[in-house]
Amino acid sequence: MRVEFIKMHGLGNDFVVLDARTQNLPPPDAATARAIADRHTGVGCDQLLHLSPSDRADVRMRIYNPDGGEVGACGNAARAVALLIGHDCRIETADRILDVSLSDGGAKVDMGAPAFAWDAIPLAYAMDTAAMPVGWDMLGDPVAVNVGNPHVIFFVNDCDAVPLETLGPLIENDPLFPERVNVNVATIESEDRIRLRVWERGAGLTRACGTGACATAVAAIRRRLVRSPVTVALPGGALEIAWSGCGSIQMSGPAKESFRGTFEWRDFA
Repeated sequence: MRVEFIKMHGLGNDFVVLDARTQNLPPPDAATARAIADRHTGVGCDQLLHLSPSDRADVRMRIYNPDGGEVGACGNAARAVALLIGHDCRIETADRILDVSLSDGGAKVDMGAPAFAWDAIPLAYAMDTAAMPVGWDMLGDPVAVNVGNPHVIFFVNDCDAVPLETLGPLIENDPLFPERVNVNVATIESEDRIRLRVWERGAGLTRACGTGACATAVAAIRRRLVRSPVTVALPGGALEIAWSGCGSIQMSGPAKESFRGTFEWRDFA
C-alpha cells in the first residue's frame, strides 16, 4: 500500500503527518512508528502524527514519539495540523480538545488548563509540585506541571551550560516519574522573556517543544519570576505564552509545511 505523508514543522520541531481522513490507514503500532521516525532509514521526525475523523472535533490527532510511545499533547503539532486543515478548528487529542485559530504564518492554541497535583503529573509520591525537594547533580528545586504531558522545570543561570544530553535521560527515567517526564531547563532573561531547552521523553533534545514552553511559562508565573504574556525562546525560535494564573494557557507561534511524499507501508510495518 502506497501511503501519502506531509512533512511539517513548528520552529524546527518536525512531524510526519499521516492523514487517515483521505486514505484507509490504521494507527501505527510502536515498531512502525519507530521505523517511520528514524532519520537514517525512515522519513525522520520528532513526532509522527496520525489524523482521523472525530465525532467531538474537526479532527482527531494521535501523537507518537520516535521511541514508538504515544503521548497526549503537542502544541507545535496542533499549530501544524490547523495550518494543514486551513481554518480555525478543534483538535481532539488523547485527553482534551484543543481550540486553534489561525494567524499570519502560524496559529494560536488554547492548550487547556495546567494541572499541579502530584498525582496528576504524575509523581510516585506526594510532594509540593511548586517547589520539589529533589535534585539531580547540578539541577535542583524544580517545578512540576502537567499540560497534557508531564513536565519538570529547572530554573538555572545559563540553560545552555547544562549537559541536558546527559541529565535529560537520567531525570526522564527516574522512578519519581512513573510515566517518565519531559525535562526543561530555563533561564529568566527579563520579566517577559525566558530562554529554554527541552529534553522530550521518548524523543531527546528537540529544537522546540510547545508543551514545554507552556509548562515553563506557567511554572515561572507561579513563582512570580515573569509576567504574562511571556516570550519563550527555544533553539528553533520563539513562542508567546499567556496564562492568567488560572484557566487555559494560550500559545502562539509559527508552523510550516516542508514537503509531501509517499512510501510503501510494508517497508516500515
